[in-house]
Amino acid sequence: MRRAFAAAAVLVPALALLGGPAAATSQETSQSVSTSLTNARSEHTARHPGTPLTRGPVDVCNYTDLRPNLERGSQGRAVQQAQCYLNAAIGTDLAEDGDFGRVTQNTTRFFQQCADIAVDGRIGAQTWSFLAFWANRPDAPFDC
Repeated sequence: MRRAFAAAAVLVPALALLGGPAAATSQETSQSVSTSLTNARSEHTARHPGTPLTRGPVDVCNYTDLRPNLERGSQGRAVQQAQCYLNAAIGTDLAEDGDFGRVTQNTTRFFQQCADIAVDGRIGAQTWSFLAFWANRPDAPFDC
């Protein structure tokens, strides 16, 4: 999918640089995107025969899709999601109770140190990104 958008993004400026029309029509752009998608599917099939092209992995934790900033005192489904990710990513046994207390804060600090990211005991964009990635890896949990 990224290649399709990248191809469309390159095609339109390239037409202007090569003396073509200043802007491609939406039909030309959608044709190039469609061609790029077809090429990406063919490339996937050639590299991974018998493996279907899917949109992405199934998330190991399904409490919520929201990723708000969390800190000690936060509560709710997003905290449960973070606790589930921590359990899956580093093999902890946190209660997925939706209460961001001292234990969740300390476990978050441990994870951040392990992931070599900013250690503050809070879960913001960077920590969410690393948590989701680590928890959904097939070889999780990781030893730190």
